[in-house]
Amino acid sequence: MVHQLAAFSIRPFTADEWPAYRAIRLRALADAPDAFSTTLDTQQVLPPETWAARLSAAAASGKDYPLVAELQGQAVGMAWAKVDADDASIVNLFQMWVAPEARDQGVAGALLEEAIRWAGARGAQALQLGVNCANLPAVRLYERTGFLDTGWREPFRPGSAITEQRMRLALTPAA
Repeated sequence: MVHQLAAFSIRPFTADEWPAYRAIRLRALADAPDAFSTTLDTQQVLPPETWAARLSAAAASGKDYPLVAELQGQAVGMAWAKVDADDASIVNLFQMWVAPEARDQGVAGALLEEAIRWAGARGAQALQLGVNCANLPAVRLYERTGFLDTGWREPFRPGSAITEQRMRLALTPAA
């Protein structure tokens, strides 16, 4: 039996929501260890001050857009859009993840849509991301959204046999 997800919402994390951000980030790393360039082991030992500082810095920067997908007040997805440090015409997408119970319900697409909207409103010309080449559901999601494989490949982590590919979506900046 397929359970349809009730209405969910997508919104930016606020600076004071670091405990919720930490919880979903650690849940994502535990659920999908090969989807991220960092590991659960390295992140779960970080002190609360580090988590709080991440969201505070994001709120102050104007160049970061950490998103949360919520269902009935519970975080079920996340993504982090960030203006590229070297090229302000590019926004990078990191930390994209949806909880297993919320998958195939449009949450990932809604997170992408909001990241794309934000990047376009900033005048970005492209949104890019790295994805594990073997994560076919993620690759297909990005392809359906219009992302193209750039041909760039590299090991996911130092010493890893997993290969990451870069994908890019050309944007039409908002008027």
